[in-house]
Amino acid sequence: MGIIQAIRGTRDLLPEDIVYWQKVESVTRKLLTQAAYQEIRTPIFEGTDLFERGIGENTDVVGKEMYTFLDRGDRSLTLRPEGTAGVVRSYIEHKLHGQGGVQRLWYTGPMFRYERPQAGRQRQFHQIGVELLGSASARADVEVIALANDLLGNLGLKNLTLSLNSVGNGEDRQNYREALVNYLSPYQQELDKDSQERLQRNPLRILDSKDQRTQEIAQNAPQIWQYLGENSRKHFDTVQQLLTELGIAYQLNHCLVRGLDYYSHTAFEIQSSDLGAQATVCGGGRYDGLVSQLGGPETPAVGWAIGMERLILLLQQIQPKPLPELDFYLVSRGEKAESQALILAHKLRKLDFSVELDLSGSAFNKQFKRADRSGAAICLVLGDEEAHKQTVNLKWMGTKEQQAIAQTELLGMVEQLRQQIEAQKNPVI
Repeated sequence: MGIIQAIRGTRDLLPEDIVYWQKVESVTRKLLTQAAYQEIRTPIFEGTDLFERGIGENTDVVGKEMYTFLDRGDRSLTLRPEGTAGVVRSYIEHKLHGQGGVQRLWYTGPMFRYERPQAGRQRQFHQIGVELLGSASARADVEVIALANDLLGNLGLKNLTLSLNSVGNGEDRQNYREALVNYLSPYQQELDKDSQERLQRNPLRILDSKDQRTQEIAQNAPQIWQYLGENSRKHFDTVQQLLTELGIAYQLNHCLVRGLDYYSHTAFEIQSSDLGAQATVCGGGRYDGLVSQLGGPETPAVGWAIGMERLILLLQQIQPKPLPELDFYLVSRGEKAESQALILAHKLRKLDFSVELDLSGSAFNKQFKRADRSGAAICLVLGDEEAHKQTVNLKWMGTKEQQAIAQTELLGMVEQLRQQIEAQKNPVI
């Protein structure tokens, strides 16, 4: 029998990769907690009609990319292709709107779309997203944009560009849609195949085509800002003004429409010039009609999602692999020493230290090499002599200083060791 492998479009996240994911999750959790966002976790699969109604039946996601199946009760279920619809469903179902004020929520987890797998894009992919529900203010748009900008900056990313557009309200888009179809119809046979299909179904998505000839045609198309009503223009002007006051650079992109039907007013993307063709790291915008569309009260909302796979690709390009924050690496050789080392490791862990115990029983020099690679602050060494004397040899990995110390004394100097380890991890410059 052949070896069973992961399904195409999925991948295993191995320990050498996970350290990057953990860093992103840690930085994200800290930043969003500081901004009063609360985590929400929704099911991985939902009723299919949630996405058909929420995302839009005419979108590529619903029409071509969803993983949909019948369960044993003949109910049509879909693995979630994005996070916003599920969060909004939960917001309505649990009457979070009844709590009054603004709900600030964030989520992370796997999503599923049947797309052609490539670097940074899998059929099972992961997102981090935020949703701010209950405020129509342009300040809400700018708050979430600033959070995305801060998160990427805190992770050390550079060469990023914020692109901004307004897709107006429903009336604005309908007027623009008619003008766009009138302009594009004479070019129908010159458009790429997907754009030909979208011409009547979802013409705004043609502006987002990557086909060169379609892009050339779209360059001279009417621009949506020409069809924005007074309120839409005022909202978008305020967003731009507030971004400028915050010192967040942006560029206007009147072809930016995003791929889901629920967007209104502000739409934005953050792209990296280090990613090649798949340049978008973060995308989002306002979706004022989605809550009522799914059966809830009229509720303005705005949010974004970051693709984790693309983000990790960027981090791996610019940063060395983060080492685990290990306090002790415990080396031992000899029956009695190995027994004492196991006990010592257990006691240190109970004192809230992180400890890796070398279980190989190999020669000391091989164990020392693994200690060097571990990133530990301290290497503890137990051999026959130390086991006999109930001592341990303590070696600081940064300075190479060594000292022999009684095991009981080591366990009694917890706070001193903790302070010294913290000082080594975070030296004063």
